[in-house]
Amino acid sequence: MQLTFLGTGTSMGVPVIGCTCAVCTSADPRNRRMRTSALLECGDQTILIDAGPDFREQALHGRITHLDAVVLTHSHYDHVGGLDDLRPLIPYETCMPVYGYASTLRDVRERFSYAFATVQDGSTRPSLELHELHPLTPFSIGNVTLLPLDVQHGTWTIAGFRIGRLGYITDASYLSPETLAHLTDLDVLVLNALRYTDHPTHFSLPQALAVIEQLQPQRTFLVHLTHAFDHGAMGDELPPNVALAYDGLCLTVAE
Repeated sequence: MQLTFLGTGTSMGVPVIGCTCAVCTSADPRNRRMRTSALLECGDQTILIDAGPDFREQALHGRITHLDAVVLTHSHYDHVGGLDDLRPLIPYETCMPVYGYASTLRDVRERFSYAFATVQDGSTRPSLELHELHPLTPFSIGNVTLLPLDVQHGTWTIAGFRIGRLGYITDASYLSPETLAHLTDLDVLVLNALRYTDHPTHFSLPQALAVIEQLQPQRTFLVHLTHAFDHGAMGDELPPNVALAYDGLCLTVAE
């Protein structure tokens, strides 16, 4: 299967509005980071992981013409703000399946209430079909099986996923022993590393590296990155099997 990083940035993206730091003004395209999102393609299935406010630009840049489903990690704006932009990808008189934990779907239904209204006001709106996920209960989208995993994002419990030999974890501040046990023997681990210093709701780089050392995946790609990280200046800061992901990076992952 193929994983494409549509976005690798934190909630404000990079460049940050009003910032003139070396990363925000860098000419290196890898330092331009839209909000974190990914596209998973396996056989004839195409699955979007999170639809943040940059989704329209991501879809145009990545030439996305079809989606079979959307899987949400949680309902913070930088992960759901682009749900309305799914409209061109939803065939007439059909619905886009959207999967997430109950708390995530509740927020989606509230924030995008017009999408679920029974009164037709003449405006176009996204046709969304919500599917509740439960931790450690596998579900399938076509030929792709995903295992939802509880992830602590500060005081929130959000979803991460094990998909074949891919682990996809973003916005984590803590992973329980039970979740860690389902992230062993990975070909690729996607993991968040917000900045160098501690943060109450996200792993710092040292914390992420400690998780990687424990899990020993073949390769790890770090996402949800602030402007603290300069691709060109990382040097030997990362172990050989760990790299900063960047927007547009495509990987082949064992199923």
